[in-house]
Amino acid sequence: MSTSTGATTVTGYTVKGMTCGHCVSAVSAEIGRIGGVSEVGVDLAEGLVTVVSEAPLAEESVAAAVEEAGYELVRPTPAALPTVDAEQGGGCCGGGGCH
Repeated sequence: MSTSTGATTVTGYTVKGMTCGHCVSAVSAEIGRIGGVSEVGVDLAEGLVTVVSEAPLAEESVAAAVEEAGYELVRPTPAALPTVDAEQGGGCCGGGGCH
């Protein structure tokens, strides 16, 4: 997910395989080498990486940087997206009466 705030873009990614401070440093350093990146934040416990950049980044560039560090960028697939069961009436609560 990416949001633009005037002169910068903030994008969040999920990275698989990080387990320690060294992992955080390696991922931060590699992503930080991508042109236009001004800040990289890593939440080790959640496996989340937040990147602040001058413009939206190509996901392929971020994936290559993460892989260079020795980890995996998790990319959502259509199969991973939630589906709605028509027999239950849809909606997030299964009964169609979402809040």
